[in-house]
Amino acid sequence: MPATKLMAFLDANQLKYSVLTHSTAYTAPEMASLAHIRGQDLAKTVIVKIDDQIAMAVLPASRHVGLSLLKASARAKSISLASEEEFRDLFPGCETGAMPPFGNLYGIPVFVDESLTRDKEIAFNAGTHSELIRLSYEDFARLVQPTVIGFTAKAA
Repeated sequence: MPATKLMAFLDANQLKYSVLTHSTAYTAPEMASLAHIRGQDLAKTVIVKIDDQIAMAVLPASRHVGLSLLKASARAKSISLASEEEFRDLFPGCETGAMPPFGNLYGIPVFVDESLTRDKEIAFNAGTHSELIRLSYEDFARLVQPTVIGFTAKAA
């Protein structure tokens, strides 16, 4: 079942969305394949530390976080990927690694790669490794109010 906190938030805002169920998957390419979604239409959440503060980097599954690009765009002094130990307890009700890109629900800043803004709809983890939520990018941006910057590199 999708994260209760996320579902309550989406329902309270009367959004149109769909829940997609798929076999358990732990990587974005696997999820995209199982859900029959193009990698560029699946938004993955990568947890980073920007100047020692936990943040979410949200980007298409078909791309990678360019840490140096994110550091420059965020005007940060330091940046690194966060370890699971550093963020595991920050997302109650979510499986580790399956956090939805709604940092606003958890008091965490959200950075979205500008390439996602061109998508009419996005799909993303719903808090489990077997469910995705699909909704309009416009609704996502309105509710999350992320910082939109360019920080990705194409997957090798």
